[in-house]
Amino acid sequence: MKKLTFSALLLAFFCGMVSTAFSQPAQPAETTCFESRKGASEVVKRDLQPGLPNVKCSSKTGAVLWWSDPFDGTVPMGATPMLDHIPAGKAVVKSRSEKLALMPMCGTACHNGVGPKFNPPKLPTSKKPVPTPIMAAMVPDLQNLQHGRGRIWCIDCHHTTQRNKLVDNFGDPVSFDQPQLLCGKCHGDKMRDWRDGIHGKRIGEWASTGKKRWFTCTECHNPHNVQDGARNRGFVQLAPESPPQLPKGMKDAKHELVHGVAH
Repeated sequence: MKKLTFSALLLAFFCGMVSTAFSQPAQPAETTCFESRKGASEVVKRDLQPGLPNVKCSSKTGAVLWWSDPFDGTVPMGATPMLDHIPAGKAVVKSRSEKLALMPMCGTACHNGVGPKFNPPKLPTSKKPVPTPIMAAMVPDLQNLQHGRGRIWCIDCHHTTQRNKLVDNFGDPVSFDQPQLLCGKCHGDKMRDWRDGIHGKRIGEWASTGKKRWFTCTECHNPHNVQDGARNRGFVQLAPESPPQLPKGMKDAKHELVHGVAH
């Protein structure tokens, strides 16, 4: 009798656990969309406050349609030549360093200056491109690197000893959050247009001195694969789609006809 009672209690306990598990509401699937380039500028959709998501994602392309707070998750942009006229804190960028999975590994596991191959540290003796099978296996785009058409290689862009940094014209390390200091070495005309707001993308306040989020080079362009098919050279184009619906309670978009700066 006692064994039967114990078995009944045990069965009831497990039935209760299963019932509780099934009665709990299922967690909604995480929604991720990209801001400029899929796989490089992805953002997880979340609520900044009840009923106000941080982004609206396109069901067609998976791209961000609009931001409710363009400055969410941004940091001040570092010093850039000929942009010293911008007031402090008015230019911000989205930090990408922590999203680059291979970057910590480069500086700590392989290129940390220790180990049999690095005693003393073994550095390249020239800048002539050489095959790098291990890196090509980790980054498939390097198997047929189109950037520079075979005239440049890793250490033209990555710092010689600090492999988790880029490099500028003076050989100084540059943060991955400031790729413009690297890209501008060869692409001066694009760098000029980017500084002037002709090339690239910015979101935020429309006033000339207003706060804006600047999108940096590698948020839109893949530096390892500058040709993505015959039509999309250097930039994967998105198919156009209808504008998003107006927020609830807004009858029209006449507010867009009013200029933010008095003339």
